[in-house]
Amino acid sequence: MHAMYTFRRHPELATAERVNGVCRLIQAIKPWRDDPADPAVQPPEFADARQFSRFVLQEALDAIPRFSGFGQGFAGHMLTFGEALLQMSGSGGEEWAESCRPAFCKYVTQTRKGPASTDRRIADHSQSDMRPDQLEYWQKRGDRSLGIGHVFKYPAAYYSLLEQAEDPTLEQKFDALAWQIF
Repeated sequence: MHAMYTFRRHPELATAERVNGVCRLIQAIKPWRDDPADPAVQPPEFADARQFSRFVLQEALDAIPRFSGFGQGFAGHMLTFGEALLQMSGSGGEEWAESCRPAFCKYVTQTRKGPASTDRRIADHSQSDMRPDQLEYWQKRGDRSLGIGHVFKYPAAYYSLLEQAEDPTLEQKFDALAWQIF
C-alpha cells in the first residue's frame, strides 16, 4: 500500500523496475488463512470516514479480550488495515480501496473467530497507563528493536481513526484496554 501510495504522489518514482518489484512481492505473498468472508460482515462505505473509523475501532476493541494470551496482532492490524483503506479512499483511490474490501471482510471474519487452539500463545503486555502521546511511552518502548514497527504503526493508525471517528465514548472504552496493544 505504501509503495502504491508513493507512486501515486510521485509518479516519477514508478519506474518499470520498481512497479515490477512490487508486483513480484505481492505475488510472492501466500495467504495465511483464506477462509471466505462472513456475509454478515458489512463495513460502512470508506467515503463515510466517521462511520468506517468507528467500525474499525469497535472491531479492534472487541478483538482485544478475544486474543488475550495470543498477542494483539489481530487488534493492532485491524487498526492499520482499516486506516490504510481510509487513506487510499481519501487520496483519490476509491476504486483501489474498494478492490480491497473483500480482503478486509475476510480479515474481520477471521478476527471475529478468535484464536485457534493451536495458535501460538504470546504473553500479554503488563498493564500500563503509558500512551503513545506521552514522552514516557517513547522513552520506555522506543529503544526496542524487536517489534519497533508496531510501536509506530499501531498508534499512528489508532490516533488517525480516533480523530475521524469523533466518538468520545468509544475513545474512553478503547483507552481502558489500549495498554494491551501499546
